[in-house]
Amino acid sequence: MLQFKPGKITLSHRLLISYFTLCALFSTGNSMAVEEAKYTVLREDGKFEQRKYEPHILAETIVDEQFEEAGNAAFQRLFRYIRGNNKQEQEVSMTSPVGQEPIGQKIAMTSPVGQQEQDGNWVVSFMLPASFTLENTPAPLDPRISIREVPARHVAAVRYSGFWSEKNYLRHLKQLQNWIATQGLTPAGEPHWARYDPPFMPWFLRRNEILIPVVSPVPSD
Repeated sequence: MLQFKPGKITLSHRLLISYFTLCALFSTGNSMAVEEAKYTVLREDGKFEQRKYEPHILAETIVDEQFEEAGNAAFQRLFRYIRGNNKQEQEVSMTSPVGQEPIGQKIAMTSPVGQQEQDGNWVVSFMLPASFTLENTPAPLDPRISIREVPARHVAAVRYSGFWSEKNYLRHLKQLQNWIATQGLTPAGEPHWARYDPPFMPWFLRRNEILIPVVSPVPSD
């Protein structure tokens, strides 16, 4: 997915590096520049958590690619959208010091980058800043991008480090599914893969997560 192959650096790879490099710089120089999805931890069990997420807006696109290529295929169009390729005519000041585009509204960097399977394809998404709603989110010029509001929800999550490989993903997905079963929780949706770090982050320091919506209440102690 968002994984580089030796000997070949494509435009989407360079954009990916640029995006995460800016995220890293902004998070160092301005703690408000890079937002994360807001949630409350309801239950913690080692690397597993049950969380309640607040509502948020996603810009997402569907790609017909294999697991480890989907992120690269989707990244360029999503990056262009948040950099001003949208129908909003108003120029706005950014929380991040990234300058201004001649037209369009630039949207602040956020994390994580998400990936989720849908009908044999992969949906790749960027979370938009909390200030955006369905009413004020700029409309994409690229018809392959859609805007969706994710309502407040409970999820089960597993956090892990390591390479962005399908093997690593499937291993931790199985662990999370087993934990959900042992906790008496009921899955309510498809797994969502979340990545928080740039490609140059050492594999053993990367923050990766898998999230599965659940419907069961918090188990009582």
